Amino acid sequence: QVQLVESGGGLVQAGGSLRLSCAASGRTFTTYRKGWFRQATGREREFVADISSSGGRTRYADSVKGRFTISRDNAKNMIYLQMNSLKHEDTAVYYCAADPSGWGSRLYNYWGQGTQVTVSS
Repeated sequence: QVQLVESGGGLVQAGGSLRLSCAASGRTFTTYRKGWFRQATGREREFVADISSSGGRTRYADSVKGRFTISRDNAKNMIYLQMNSLKHEDTAVYYCAADPSGWGSRLYNYWGQGTQVTVSS
């Protein structure tokens, strides 16, 4: 079983930065693929970024490419999302997720409770 707890959300002005953190517990955390998703009010949850178990491969949504960076520290059981040049449209609840399936999969079975990010324009 994997448990995920996000932190680091808040209110920031457009153009600013935030770093989200996700603390994970579970014996096999280091072998899991990890990701970040977000859901804005009235919209479906959408993919933001994910990272392979080793950290060697990453994927990003086109909307955040070049502005957001996903990383992980397996020694600390943490994953991060550095968000720069934030825009109003980045406002959403951000969720971290984990799954034991390989890099070819896009499925996620474990989810955190979410952290709110609000970008003022």
